[in-house]
Amino acid sequence: MIQINNLKKVFKTEEIETTAINNVNLHIREGEFAAIMGPSGCGKSSLLNIIGLLDNPTSGEYIFNNTDVSKLKELQRTRLRKGQIGFVFQSFNLIDELSVYENVELPLIYLRLKASERKRRIKEVLDRMKIGHRQKHFPQQLSGGQQQRVAIARALVVNPKLILADEPTGNLDSKNGQEVMNLLTELNKDGATIVMVTHSERDAGYAHRVINLFDGQIITEKIQSELVTEIL
Repeated sequence: MIQINNLKKVFKTEEIETTAINNVNLHIREGEFAAIMGPSGCGKSSLLNIIGLLDNPTSGEYIFNNTDVSKLKELQRTRLRKGQIGFVFQSFNLIDELSVYENVELPLIYLRLKASERKRRIKEVLDRMKIGHRQKHFPQQLSGGQQQRVAIARALVVNPKLILADEPTGNLDSKNGQEVMNLLTELNKDGATIVMVTHSERDAGYAHRVINLFDGQIITEKIQSELVTEIL
């Protein structure tokens, strides 16, 4: 699904040049659950942004689903990202002025789906996340764990091939954090490919593979469990 070759990302200002990613090579198979770890500033978020088509590398090659996306324009990245990649963030990134239902509906509106299809998908995903009884509530009326369930529902409602999770339990207590990790594990078992950035050794323990970054480079990779079935 993801093939990265000699990837480099450099951020430049008038006074300084910072290399965030330095000649990274990475292959993530369809159906895999991969965790990316490392200290703050090591390039984790920059790598995730490139994988999620939110940014382009400075140099190198990025193949996503057999398409070279390394040098796509922003509009092209947006079109490719729609319906294929779901995002889950530490801060939930829900819109306070919208209800739970409306937050989950938003990506479906961007996909221009009919109202009947939007309604069907939203009910299905909210029920799956066990948050349907809160669909008329607003984010600030929910607990942190409930907000993250809504955020996961919003990521899932487009039926993405890839889910990117950036510190998904970072703002949660241990109980809610474990529930979110169990949800991600279930989604992975159902066929979703997941790439997760985390500082948590406990959370990384759920992944098939742990990739450690330091100073923008992969320094170690640890296989924790094999994929039982390759998803074709």
